[in-house]
Amino acid sequence: MNKKHIVFKVITIIVVVITLFLAGWIMANQLGLVKGYDFGAGAYYYADIPAEQYSEIAPEGDHKTSVPKWVFYVLFFAWGWLMWRLWIWIENRGKK
Repeated sequence: MNKKHIVFKVITIIVVVITLFLAGWIMANQLGLVKGYDFGAGAYYYADIPAEQYSEIAPEGDHKTSVPKWVFYVLFFAWGWLMWRLWIWIENRGKK
Protein backbone atom coordinates (compact mmCIF):
# COMPACT_ATOMS: atom_id res chain seq x y z
CA MET A 1 0.00 0.00 0.00
CA ASN A 2 1.31 3.39 -0.84
CA LYS A 3 0.99 6.47 1.31
CA LYS A 4 -2.05 7.81 -0.61
CA HIS A 5 -4.09 4.65 0.07
CA ILE A 6 -3.22 4.76 3.76
CA VAL A 7 -4.34 8.40 4.02
CA PHE A 8 -7.66 7.60 2.28
CA LYS A 9 -8.19 4.59 4.54
CA VAL A 10 -7.55 6.67 7.68
CA ILE A 11 -9.90 9.42 6.47
CA THR A 12 -12.57 6.82 5.70
CA ILE A 13 -12.25 5.27 9.16
CA ILE A 14 -12.46 8.69 10.81
CA VAL A 15 -15.59 9.62 8.82
CA VAL A 16 -17.25 6.29 9.66
CA VAL A 17 -16.47 6.64 13.38
CA ILE A 18 -17.74 10.24 13.47
CA THR A 19 -20.91 9.24 11.56
CA LEU A 20 -21.65 6.34 13.90
CA PHE A 21 -21.00 8.51 16.95
CA LEU A 22 -23.31 11.27 15.69
CA ALA A 23 -26.03 8.77 14.74
CA GLY A 24 -25.90 7.27 18.24
CA TRP A 25 -25.90 10.71 19.85
CA ILE A 26 -28.91 11.83 17.77
CA MET A 27 -30.84 8.67 18.69
CA ALA A 28 -29.89 8.86 22.38
CA ASN A 29 -31.05 12.49 22.59
CA GLN A 30 -34.16 11.78 20.48
CA LEU A 31 -33.43 14.68 18.17
CA GLY A 32 -35.84 15.21 15.29
CA LEU A 33 -38.85 13.88 17.15
CA VAL A 34 -41.95 15.97 17.70
CA LYS A 35 -42.76 15.90 21.40
CA GLY A 36 -46.27 14.74 22.18
CA TYR A 37 -46.69 12.75 18.97
CA ASP A 38 -45.93 9.05 19.18
CA PHE A 39 -45.25 8.29 15.53
CA GLY A 40 -41.80 6.77 16.00
CA ALA A 41 -38.62 7.95 14.35
CA GLY A 42 -40.44 9.45 11.35
CA ALA A 43 -42.47 11.85 13.48
CA TYR A 44 -41.18 14.87 11.61
CA TYR A 45 -42.49 13.67 8.25
CA TYR A 46 -45.74 15.37 7.32
CA ALA A 47 -47.15 12.08 6.01
CA ASP A 48 -47.06 10.57 9.51
CA ILE A 49 -49.07 13.35 11.09
CA PRO A 50 -52.88 13.22 10.90
CA ALA A 51 -54.29 16.03 8.76
CA GLU A 52 -56.32 17.53 11.59
CA GLN A 53 -53.18 17.88 13.75
CA TYR A 54 -50.82 19.13 11.02
CA SER A 55 -51.78 22.78 11.50
CA GLU A 56 -50.74 22.56 15.18
CA ILE A 57 -47.20 21.52 14.21
CA ALA A 58 -46.67 23.63 11.09
CA PRO A 59 -48.96 26.65 10.97
CA GLU A 60 -49.86 27.86 7.48
CA GLY A 61 -47.38 30.75 7.27
CA ASP A 62 -44.33 28.94 8.64
CA HIS A 63 -43.04 27.65 5.30
CA LYS A 64 -42.53 31.05 3.67
CA THR A 65 -39.03 32.12 2.67
CA SER A 66 -37.49 35.24 1.21
CA VAL A 67 -35.15 33.16 -0.96
CA PRO A 68 -36.25 33.11 -4.62
CA LYS A 69 -37.39 29.74 -5.95
CA TRP A 70 -34.70 29.70 -8.67
CA VAL A 71 -31.99 29.55 -5.96
CA PHE A 72 -33.41 26.22 -4.79
CA TYR A 73 -33.38 24.88 -8.34
CA VAL A 74 -29.77 25.97 -8.86
CA LEU A 75 -28.71 24.38 -5.56
CA PHE A 76 -30.59 21.17 -6.43
CA PHE A 77 -28.91 20.83 -9.84
CA ALA A 78 -25.50 21.88 -8.48
CA TRP A 79 -25.74 19.16 -5.81
CA GLY A 80 -26.77 16.61 -8.43
CA TRP A 81 -23.86 17.57 -10.68
CA LEU A 82 -21.43 17.43 -7.76
CA MET A 83 -22.62 13.95 -6.75
CA TRP A 84 -22.40 12.77 -10.38
CA ARG A 85 -18.78 14.01 -10.62
CA LEU A 86 -17.99 12.35 -7.28
CA TRP A 87 -19.47 9.08 -8.55
CA ILE A 88 -17.36 9.25 -11.72
CA TRP A 89 -14.24 10.02 -9.69
CA ILE A 90 -14.90 7.07 -7.34
CA GLU A 91 -15.53 4.69 -10.24
CA ASN A 92 -12.38 5.81 -12.08
CA ARG A 93 -10.33 5.38 -8.89
CA GLY A 94 -11.54 1.80 -8.62
CA LYS A 95 -10.40 0.93 -12.16
CA LYS A 96 -6.77 1.89 -11.51
